Amino acid sequence: MAQKYRIYINDNTLFIADTVPRQIDKIQQLDTEYFDFPTFYRNLKLSKQKNYVLISKRPKELFQSIKKKLTIIKAAGGLVENANGEFLFIFRNKKWDLPKGKVEKEEKIKTAAVREVEEECGVKIERRDERLCKTYHVYELGNKLILKRTSWYKMWVKGAPKLVPQKDEGITSAVWVNPLGIQGKIKNTYPLILDVLKAENLI
Repeated sequence: MAQKYRIYINDNTLFIADTVPRQIDKIQQLDTEYFDFPTFYRNLKLSKQKNYVLISKRPKELFQSIKKKLTIIKAAGGLVENANGEFLFIFRNKKWDLPKGKVEKEEKIKTAAVREVEEECGVKIERRDERLCKTYHVYELGNKLILKRTSWYKMWVKGAPKLVPQKDEGITSAVWVNPLGIQGKIKNTYPLILDVLKAENLI
């Protein structure tokens, strides 16, 4: 199976792959040999280009070398389905999102995913499946570059319980959305959330 990685940086995307991604029209290929992520990150502010790609015969090794220059934060979240076939969305920071949060020390990623969903939405998770996908995004915190790696899991609840958004986490709304209503939500969401929905064939 071809290994490819997608790192989101604000409105930009960096692909690391062994071939150029097909679905992207305008993509700038970068020089792999002298690539330095912190320099690339700083120069992004001056660039009008949105999508970049690093082509390598060994994408995994290249990705690992980039990771070494970043501070890794592990997070976990869930795509939750109820008995009516509806999916759980939250509204936070003026965008539609899926519940997720940081993995605590000594905590298993799977456990963190369930805990975060239950805390952020006030529901009881009945069942959790294997991992759906992983997403990566980079942001600045102080003078550090953080790579947040989020593991996403498919989950189910009994019935269609009332949702209680965790206001102190900045969540202003939590709603059940039927598959037809998802199109309306993805007009105002993050690119990595689209990856999670694609992994479940919802878009």
